[in-house]
Amino acid sequence: MSTVQTALLLAAAELKIEGSLDAQLLLAHVLGKSRTWLYTWPEKILSVEQELQFFELITLRVTGHPIAYLLGNREFWNFELEVNPAVLIPRHETEILVELALELATNTHANVADLGTGSGAIALALAFERPNWEIVATDLYPAALDVARSNIIKLGLTNLRLVQGSWCEPLVATDFDVIVSNPPYIEPNDPHLLQGDLRFEPHTALVSAGKGLDDIRQISHQALTRLRPAGYLLLEHGWLQGEAVRSILEGLGYTKVTTYQDHIGKDRVTVGRR
Repeated sequence: MSTVQTALLLAAAELKIEGSLDAQLLLAHVLGKSRTWLYTWPEKILSVEQELQFFELITLRVTGHPIAYLLGNREFWNFELEVNPAVLIPRHETEILVELALELATNTHANVADLGTGSGAIALALAFERPNWEIVATDLYPAALDVARSNIIKLGLTNLRLVQGSWCEPLVATDFDVIVSNPPYIEPNDPHLLQGDLRFEPHTALVSAGKGLDDIRQISHQALTRLRPAGYLLLEHGWLQGEAVRSILEGLGYTKVTTYQDHIGKDRVTVGRR
């Protein structure tokens, strides 16, 4: 049986130098302890079950499985979300979508929809920051809604409800102040799909036909009948798609169409006003 220190050294060797943090996160996860605890008790001996579970996770990480899926959680906004392979892994750059929605919707009471919610990351952040808003989140896939529902319960939010369906189709109301979405926008033949975490994430949440823009076109069209006059549509997209998304929105009659950059200066979100 290994000590904490020995297990971490062996795992880091398998994961190479850059994997030492992953090893710490995975061992802390297995033990139900913090990373600080690992440093405090390096000579603690792992049980046979703990050692077996830890090195099984290390093997999966070596083969590329995302650390978020192995841990079952990912940090987003101000909280930790449950995630699994049924949903995309929330990413830091998506937080710009949340920031813009909070900035643009100045009403004390606002009706907001999040389309293709996945883990619920965007909707949860908005519901958390604006408890007086009424938020509805849609997703086509029941497995994704199960993850979002678990996160809602975990955070104790009462101003967010879930409905199943494709994009705007399950939305009954036609007076939304804001509609947000992080839809699929990667082209089917994009080589990045064969790299990194994308290999393990649901392709239905990543890939869209028509040069990655078909779902954006569909959402933009549907949102026209769900937004109130002067309501906002906010769409996340690829960093090379800003011009194309602006063209789609302007072609449908949206006004004040603007593309915003993420925290590293790349085009990430385009906004249009009905």
